[in-house]
Amino acid sequence: MCEANAYLVKGNDKVLLMESVDSVAPSENGLMLVNIFGEQKFIKGYIESLSLVDHKIYLKEHPKG
Repeated sequence: MCEANAYLVKGNDKVLLMESVDSVAPSENGLMLVNIFGEQKFIKGYIESLSLVDHKIYLKEHPKG
């Protein structure tokens, strides 16, 4: 299996946003995440980093304003 867990980075904290993410697609206003169960989440943010060996996606929200 190649899916990863997505985490939202807030300061020094990493909050689990979605498990078993299968795809991440960019859009004009952010990112659409879809997991292996077909669940979808949209985040107004960007990819901060990827840890492919650990199967982790780190995301950050766009600054307000």
